Order: sequence, then C-alpha cells, then structure tokens
Amino acid sequence: MRNLIIIIVTFISINIEAQNKIDGRVLEIFNDGSSSSIFGANVFWENTNIGTTTDINGNYSISGATSFPATLSVSYVGYSIDSKEVIDNKYIFYLKKMIALDEVQIKSQSSTTKISTINTLNTQTLKAGELKKAACCDLSGCFETNNTVDVVYSDAISGIKKIQMLGLDGTYVQITNENIPLIRGMMKSYGLSYVPGSWIESIQIIKGMGSVINGYESLTGQINLEYFKPSTADRLSGDLHIDSEGMIESNLMLTKKQGNWRSNLFLNANYFDREIDHAGTYHDHTNHTDYHGDGFIDMPKVKKFNLLNRWQYFGSDKFRGQFNVRALIEERLSGQKTEIVNPYIVDIHNDFLQLYTKLGTLSENSIGLQTSFKIHNQDIKFGKNIYIGTEESMHLNLIKESQLRDDYPIKYGLSYYADRLTESFEGNTSSPFKSRKRLDLLTGAFIEQQYLTNKLNIITGIRLDYYNIEDILYFSPRLNIKYNPTDRTAIRLNLGNGFRISNSLLENIQYLGSSRNIIIAEDINVEKAFNSGLNIAHCFYLFGRETTLNFDLYRTNFKNQVIVDVEDENILSIYNLDGKSYSNSLQIDLIYQFIDRIETRFGYKITDARSNFNGIEKMVPLTPKTRGLLNISYESISKKWVVDFTANYIGKSRIPEHSQIIDEYSDVFYLFNTNITRRWDKFELYIGGENLSNYTQNDPIISADNPDSDDFDASLIWAPIMGRLVYAGIRYNIK
Repeated sequence: MRNLIIIIVTFISINIEAQNKIDGRVLEIFNDGSSSSIFGANVFWENTNIGTTTDINGNYSISGATSFPATLSVSYVGYSIDSKEVIDNKYIFYLKKMIALDEVQIKSQSSTTKISTINTLNTQTLKAGELKKAACCDLSGCFETNNTVDVVYSDAISGIKKIQMLGLDGTYVQITNENIPLIRGMMKSYGLSYVPGSWIESIQIIKGMGSVINGYESLTGQINLEYFKPSTADRLSGDLHIDSEGMIESNLMLTKKQGNWRSNLFLNANYFDREIDHAGTYHDHTNHTDYHGDGFIDMPKVKKFNLLNRWQYFGSDKFRGQFNVRALIEERLSGQKTEIVNPYIVDIHNDFLQLYTKLGTLSENSIGLQTSFKIHNQDIKFGKNIYIGTEESMHLNLIKESQLRDDYPIKYGLSYYADRLTESFEGNTSSPFKSRKRLDLLTGAFIEQQYLTNKLNIITGIRLDYYNIEDILYFSPRLNIKYNPTDRTAIRLNLGNGFRISNSLLENIQYLGSSRNIIIAEDINVEKAFNSGLNIAHCFYLFGRETTLNFDLYRTNFKNQVIVDVEDENILSIYNLDGKSYSNSLQIDLIYQFIDRIETRFGYKITDARSNFNGIEKMVPLTPKTRGLLNISYESISKKWVVDFTANYIGKSRIPEHSQIIDEYSDVFYLFNTNITRRWDKFELYIGGENLSNYTQNDPIISADNPDSDDFDASLIWAPIMGRLVYAGIRYNIK
C-alpha cells in the first residue's frame, strides 16, 4: 500500500507566491536522530499534473503551485511524516517508517504495475508484488504477467529463456542495475538467469531510446532493476522454492539497517540433478508415467551459487557512497541421457565477479561517479561445438547536475567503457579461431537538458562516443516530449539514435545446438538504429471505477544491423545488413478493477518485424505477429490471501525453411499460469502452476535420434518444451 503524506503549505508572502520553483529534500529519520536520503519518493502538487521524484540524494525540484492555498504531497511506500523544516529556502521533509495505529485502519488495494502520467519518459514500473505473481526464480520469469516484455524460448537443450521488446531480440534492450550496466557483453547469453527475482524491489521498463546519461545501447528501451536496499529491506528474509520436477532454489537476505555503514547481503542457490525426458516423438501425453521422450533431457542439471553484498555509507552530510560486490558460479549439464552410448553433451560453466560503486556529493550542484569492474569466464560445449571465452570490463560514468534557470535543470558528464574479450571456438565452422582478442574502448560525453512547465516537459539529450576500432565518433541525439492536456492524460513523443557493438557468436549461442555450419563475416559493423515512438496514457472512471488506458506505437529502423540468417537449414550465416530492416510495434493496455478487490489487466500487441536476408525481405523468424495477455488479481481485505491468474495468447510466427518442417508458420497457442499466496505476520506460503494446459512444441529437436546428422537442430523453438509444472514455496521475514 502506498501511503500519501499531505503537507498543506499556505503561502502568505508575496515573494514566496511569486516563486517559479521549490527545492528541497526528502529524508528518512531514525531513532538515534541520524537521517538518510530517500530515492524515488514522489513529490507533487495535489489536483495538478505537476510532479517529480527525488534523486539518489533525496533532492527534488518542483515548479511552484498555480493557485493558493496549495497542497504539496509526498508519497513513499511504508513511510509517514515525522517533521518538516525550511533551511535556506529549501523545504525538507523527514519521514519515518509507518507504525500501525489502533485508532484508524485504512485498507486498500494498490496496483503492482504502475503506468505513470508524470514521468517524461514512457515508463512502466513493476513492484515486488507483481514479481510474486509468478515463480520468477530469475529475471527471465519476471515478465510472465507483463505485456511489454515478451519471454521467448532460446533452444530445446540449455533451458535458457530470452526476452523480446518492441518486436526485437533482447540484445537491443539495455539492462541495468540502478542505472549501472548489468547484462551486456558475455552476460547477454545467460545473464537473465543470473538475477534472482527475490532480490528485486522493482523494475522500471522504459520504452524507446531513453536517457543519454545511461549510455548508448538502448536501441529499443531500458530495463532498470532496483534491488532491495538497507532502508527498504527486512532485517532477515528468505525463501525456499521447489517444483514438481524436483528443482530446488533458496534465497537469503540479511540487512544491517543502522550506523554509518548499512548493508545488504544476498545469497542464492539453485540445484537440480534429475534426468527428465518428456518431450519428443516417443512421449505419449495420455500416459504421464511414460518418461520415454526423444532421448534428450528437457531440463538441464544445474548447480548455481550467487552472492551480492551491498554497503552504503551515511556518515557524512556532504557525501554518500555505495560499494557492491557480486559473484556467481554455475554448472549447467544437458544433452542426451547418460544411458545412451556416446551421448550428445551440453556442458556450460560460468564464473563471474563484479565490483561496482556509486559515489556522490549532497549539494544543489551535485556530482556523482558510477563505476563497474568485472571479469567473466565462460566455457560452453554443444556436442562438437566448443566455445571458451574471458571478458574483462570496466565502466565509468561521471555525472554533474546543475541549474541553468529555475525550469531548466541540466545534467552532463563523461563516460568510459573498456571491454577486452579473449575467445576460442572450434566445431561446425569453416573458420575456427583460438585465443582471438578484441579490445573495445569507448569514450563518451553527454549533456541532457530539461524544460518544465505545468503541461509540457521536454528532455533533450546528446551523446558523442568515440570507438577505437572503427576510429569513428558516434553522434546520438535524443528527444523526449510529454504533454498533459489534462491532469489525467499524458501524450509522449520519443525520438533518438542509438548504437551497439555486437558479439555475434555469444549473442546467438543457442544455434550451437545444431549441425549448421557457422559462417561469420570478418567485417561485422556496429549496429545503429533510429527509434521513434508515440504514447498516450489516460486515467478515467468507468462505471465509477478507476481505469487506466495505455496506447503505444513504436518503430525501430536499422541503419546498420548484424543479420543472423538461419534461412538455409545447413548454415548459420552472420553478416551485415544490405537493405531494409525494421520493426513496428502497436500495443494497447487496459487496467480496470471491475469488482472490489479484483483487478483486471488486459493487453494486446501487434508486431511487424522484417529484415533483408541475402537480398530477400522476410519477416523476422520465430517472432509472433500478435500477442495478448489477461491478468486477474485478487487480494483479500485483510491482505492474507492473494490469488492471481494469467492467460497468454501467442500468435503465429514464421518458421525458417527446413526439410523436416512442413508448416511455414507456427500454431497459435495459449499459456495459463496461476499463483495462490497465504500470508501471516512473518511467513508466506504459496502454490502455483505454469503451463496449466500442458501445451508443448511437437518434436522440438529435429533429428533427435541422430545428433551427428546434417538435419539435427534444437534451435528452432517457438513454444514451451516443458509441460505442466506445479510449484510451491515459503517466504519468511523479520522486519
């Protein structure tokens, strides 16, 4: 529940009444008298469309009210007002964690997915409650109840899921952790499975190019994760999850909430060691005691350990610091069952270590430095295809914030990316390589200016990035406009350029699970695209109940693109675009509570994605033309029971030509998921099911009985491999 803290500010001074802008801070105050800034608190004038959010230092700047007396509102989950004061004409609000009052009990249902009419960027926020609607053991499962980000199937062997956004592969989405790069480079292959869902406090999905401050790679959008922080996490929390196939996952979070140094320790472990073989020609779905499938196990054996330790410094009124260490070890084993002589083996190892920091000053003209240092070792074996790689990366981002005028905040700074990749590959390729090295250095400068009025917000940004290998200076202008014709309506326009450096083999690792001869052009270029979008968000009352309607229309047009061509069943060819390549995406979302305590969310999407494959323009394969979602959520008035049901409609997608596949298009199919949670003071029990209709793709592995044949292919996947899955778990916490 989001608590609204209302401060009535009556302006009786003519000088104050004439102000165009009000500056201030929002702080959390503790019992020992110390305080810390609150990031992401909403500050806005009641009954207007004038609003803002606090930055990482708790600072806000908001336009003055248009009429008096005026009501300035501050909202933040779980907090109430403690006191307020004015220091040097800055309005400071001190908040304390809520304490339940016996005299008044207010109970309401808060949507776990938020579509904002205040943010200039087209942003959709998923709260922690939304992530609990599914068994989202990792980030790839966090979007099963969302219509913006699509979860797709990578291959029939490794058990990895991928995402799509605006009709394009997830490689074109910038994924960050608190605006620090998270999944890029070598992490693009399996990185979604390395972010436990229980660590995540919220997810912000930004459509379009977004802000130049966060980098150059967001060709279709940005997904930013916010992990639980010392100020928002429980002192102790954990969960244990198990499913009907025997997979076990456990998470533990410990929090130090007091003192100059406050900390979170996140631990995650995942274990599965069974050989499940349902899928394939020989499985009879009428008899589920028959485990004789196609000879390939459906779920890989997994041993994974994941750790994150965050330390935040609050010992100074002028400085804040944050230091984070993250480590991961994973072993993933799949392929044919061990009882088979000379089995086809898939063996994947990942070791990952990262140190990332945030340092900043607390002042009107603040300055901040973000850093990230990581090393990633990856060994991958798909039968005869063997890949070994090491990636060493460094990222620096220096940001300065100042004010040109009252309504012209400006941010500018410098960025630096250094990525050294050493890799070897042998197998089904005419061009094997050993210890091949590449050093990518990108030095960037950016500036972003914001113009604010009561109804119109404009953010203009420019990036200049120099790339050492091509000896080219890339120019990336971006424009975001939001207009509020009424307090309940937002119209947004987004335009911008972006680019990214492709790691062609790493980002298409699923195609190693085939007998295709892999041919990669030597002169792979940087990918460049222009993205434009229109968004209309409108809040209104339908039959006396609040309703949100959201409309999106986006187009991504590539100037350069790396084409992954699987049109020839015997060849995987990767080369530069010669012709047109684009994606059009139309999406409509409706959120409506048609019965008390029951919220319904409906979404529908049409995608037209096309590329030029060796001179012929075709639809991008394995990308559904239409998708739909229906989510129904119920929360009891006591909040002890939560019930959720999701239905996904997946339309036809084009299947690349193959001698063993007759149909040109996949079938239309539906997926049904549900989750039921019972809450107590310190415990939650939940049970749920995925793919309740037990729908699976027939014969997902082509020529599974002969992996050495030229026809063998486990990469042409458009539907689930696993059938019905039931799971249960327990969550516990000590506040």
